[in-house]
Amino acid sequence: MSSDGNKATQQLEQFGYKQELSRSVSTIDLIVYGLIFMVPIAPWAIYGEVYNLSKGMVPLVYVIGLVAMIFTALSYGQMAKAFPLAGGVFSYVGRGINPRIGFFAGWLMLLDYLLVPTLLYVIAAESMVGIFPGTPRWLWGLVFVAINVAVNLAGVASLKRMNRLFLAMELIFVFLFLFLGIKALMGHELPGAHWSIEPLWTPEYVTPALMASALSVAVLSFLGFDGISTLAEESTEGSKGPARAMIIGLFIVATLFIAQTWVASSLSGSFVEVPEDRVGNYFFDIVGAIAGTGIMKAFFLCNVLAVGIANSMAAQAATSRLLFSMARDGHLPRFLRHINHKKVPSNSILFVGAISALLVLVFAGQIGTMSSMVNFGALASFAMLHLAVLYYYGYKKRSRSVIHTLFPLLGFVIVGFVLINAGAEAHIAGGLWFCVGLIAFVINSRRGVDFSLPEELGHSA
Repeated sequence: MSSDGNKATQQLEQFGYKQELSRSVSTIDLIVYGLIFMVPIAPWAIYGEVYNLSKGMVPLVYVIGLVAMIFTALSYGQMAKAFPLAGGVFSYVGRGINPRIGFFAGWLMLLDYLLVPTLLYVIAAESMVGIFPGTPRWLWGLVFVAINVAVNLAGVASLKRMNRLFLAMELIFVFLFLFLGIKALMGHELPGAHWSIEPLWTPEYVTPALMASALSVAVLSFLGFDGISTLAEESTEGSKGPARAMIIGLFIVATLFIAQTWVASSLSGSFVEVPEDRVGNYFFDIVGAIAGTGIMKAFFLCNVLAVGIANSMAAQAATSRLLFSMARDGHLPRFLRHINHKKVPSNSILFVGAISALLVLVFAGQIGTMSSMVNFGALASFAMLHLAVLYYYGYKKRSRSVIHTLFPLLGFVIVGFVLINAGAEAHIAGGLWFCVGLIAFVINSRRGVDFSLPEELGHSA
């Protein structure tokens, strides 16, 4: 273990915890994990929907998304330095503001983390039905659940190997699309296709409401960089690793998003709304037009594997660490804190798998509903994270640095604006989940859970 890793282990003990997870994840591993979680090919599946919502300005949506998420990533990085713990926003808000508020931050993030694997399984299952018509959606969902549970139970080393393999596959297809797309544009192979600034800026279509609506969908593509923070107790570089990995990973994936969608939008020509029955496959239609049906099917299969296995695998790892951290502090049943001989939270992994399997049976085919619920949980917890930075650094530590005052304030405003403009479905689902969390909080309080943190353990090491 490096000197940073030893220091991080000592910091962990100062917070009152033992080093139970395997500290074997390098910063490169964290970046790879974050890229897999965010999925470099994420725009493919939602391209048609974002294209319609943004009036063809898909790259602009991802530029705005990068700006919004950079502020959030900086806030994560600052809190990771102060509290290098596995719980992510649960630990940061709980330690930075108040443990009771931290419980609700963790609970809201659970809405995102518990549902993200299910959403991915549902999307992948939908694609598999497209490849094998007539097969049941729920069956494919359960197959993907079983694969990802097995990989996560096999330990961090297995997870790292799979992450690198799938990332290589996705990057090959990204650069293949860029090559084919640029070649088609230069050769004028498609009628109306041309390089243009319009995908980045078409003044007559730009309105705050339109951008917020499109961004609420596109933000799904960026969800995942925050999952890096949940591996803080497994980082060989302590708090430095997650802080660096989040920023680097976010810039890499945003560059890939913007490049792909700019080429795709240029191939589409001037904006014409995509028919409803082609929205889900619009990106693949573009690939088929420039490369043929065989290549299009290869892209389709890559998307299924990336979503159903690679992305879901990373999501399940992050979710299990959040459950482990909340159970360790007594906010969730204690069996979820069990660590197996592979030094992974095996009971939490199995629990996430069981919940995902159940939800796949309930929500098969309901991608829109699942997306709305996931968005609400993530955005609400991001807003609380920004408040934690303002309170902990700005109020408690009296810091006047822009990274502790202006940046989290801007992040809070941007995230809050998108959250307010999310659909009614998202607000209803989020409100119901919050009420369930309130019931859980009351139950915890009545059974004597101590939400307080000893002062000597609650400071930054």
